[in-house]
Amino acid sequence: MKSASTILQHIHHLPEFRSLESHYCYQKFISLLNPRYQKAIAFVYIRQNTLFIALSHPGFKMELHYNVDLLKNLLTLLSNQDKRCKSVKAEKVILFNSKYRSIIKQEEPEDTIPHYSEMALGEFTIQSEDQELIEAFEKIKNSIHHNCA
Repeated sequence: MKSASTILQHIHHLPEFRSLESHYCYQKFISLLNPRYQKAIAFVYIRQNTLFIALSHPGFKMELHYNVDLLKNLLTLLSNQDKRCKSVKAEKVILFNSKYRSIIKQEEPEDTIPHYSEMALGEFTIQSEDQELIEAFEKIKNSIHHNCA
C-alpha cells in the first residue's frame, strides 16, 4: 500500500495540478511583503513574464506603482533563494483593481450575553429578628455562594 506522501507527490506532478506549485510561490511572495502591502494585494499571478497584481482597494495603486522596482526585485530574490520557485520570473509588473476580496475574512462578532463572575463573598451577619427577613437573607447568601463556584 502506498503512503499518503507518495500519493500526494504523484498528484502534485500531474499536469492539471501544476498551478499548485505557482500558487505556493505567489503566497510566499505576498508573505515577504510588509503587512501594509499584504493588505493591499488581493492576489497575484504571472503570465508571459508579466507579474499581475490585483489590488484589494484602489487607494493602494499609486503607492505600489511607485514601488514596482521593489516588487520585481523581491520576486527575483524569491526565485533565486527558493528551489520551488525557480520558474517564477517577471520582467513587467501590472497593477489593477479587483472586485475580489482577500480570502482572509474579518469575522463579525457574535451577539453574546455577557456573564459576570460574582464579586461578593456572601459572608455577612444577619441582624434581624424577623424570620421572613432571615430566610430572605439566607437565600441571598446561598445565591452568592452558588454564583461564586
